[in-house]
Amino acid sequence: MKTICLVSGGPEYLLPDRLELDDAFFIGVDEGVLYLQRRDIEPIAAFGDFDSISSEEVARLQEKRMNLYTFEREKDMTDLELAIRWAIEKRPEKIILYGATGGRLDHEIINIQLLKLGIEQKIEVEVVDRDNIIVMRSPGSYTIEAIHEFPYVSFIPFSPLVSGVTLVGFRYPLEDAMIEWGSTLCISNELVTKKGTYSFDSGIIMMIRSKDRDQKLQTPGTISK
Repeated sequence: MKTICLVSGGPEYLLPDRLELDDAFFIGVDEGVLYLQRRDIEPIAAFGDFDSISSEEVARLQEKRMNLYTFEREKDMTDLELAIRWAIEKRPEKIILYGATGGRLDHEIINIQLLKLGIEQKIEVEVVDRDNIIVMRSPGSYTIEAIHEFPYVSFIPFSPLVSGVTLVGFRYPLEDAMIEWGSTLCISNELVTKKGTYSFDSGIIMMIRSKDRDQKLQTPGTISK
């Protein structure tokens, strides 16, 4: 498998207009399986306690030709973690998490922290929503290409300290810098070349590519005029 896309039950309006489709296999996590079906994408598997969908919807899922992994509501892992660990066992080149942001803050924070599983298993895992692409990196040197839709690039330490941070091709370059928890030094940078590089010597870093929220985007609780 080249890419496995997991679609979880975060607010549906935060999903990108287009999900990764080329050579991708889709997994629905709890209510995320309904999001996929509304886009005419049939997942190869579904995970969850399915407490967010009706019993009728669960029954329809059971009629589908997909692997349905049902768990009790009381368990030691979230539905998304169970699905990620299953996906990792398939050894894909990449895992993309959709529907992992927004909604409850505790869920959003832990979902982002789950990116660390990719580092441990040497599989690229990223969180993607309408406004952000989030990846987690171990020490090394990486090439980054400019994406017009996501102009801002931020680097946030996931470990207490990240050393040797060097940024080349950015509006605000760095050389052999040190950042620690609570530092805003590497927030809202931008590439000034088509390609740049970032590298660091120790620690774990999160890279977030983002854009400003489209104010025209209709969100729950807003009124169209």
